[in-house]
Amino acid sequence: MRYDEVRELLLRHWTYTGGPNEAKASEIYHEDAILEFPQSEERFRGKANIQGWREQYPARLDFEPREIRGSGDFWIGEGRLLYDGADPVHFVKILEFRGDLVQRETIYTSEPFPAPEWRSLWAEEGAAWVPQGDLPAHIRGGSLQ
Repeated sequence: MRYDEVRELLLRHWTYTGGPNEAKASEIYHEDAILEFPQSEERFRGKANIQGWREQYPARLDFEPREIRGSGDFWIGEGRLLYDGADPVHFVKILEFRGDLVQRETIYTSEPFPAPEWRSLWAEEGAAWVPQGDLPAHIRGGSLQ
């Protein structure tokens, strides 16, 4: 896969996930895809199961993509996720492709936290939240903003 192909796939996925059209959002997956959330120790096997639980999801999801990077069959998407407009949660989405569809996806999430003072001698500023490249700043329920 090329960057522009992965970008378009993820933008479409994020646009339809969390509300407007989970069937459309799930078009990125092979029928036998696997989605894992290591933090909750959950594994969803098969496109139907992935789509099924997302159709029942109780919150509206807004995405703030930050960066997409990778090559070939392995890509990473980073961003922030807002549940019903609440404070953002950071996410990393690891994607493994087979052809032009996702065969395996692993998602990690984390709430933001303040940097501890003791690390300041070694740290530099610069990891502030800024979308990288040509990604939209915000994706909400069926529209790019």
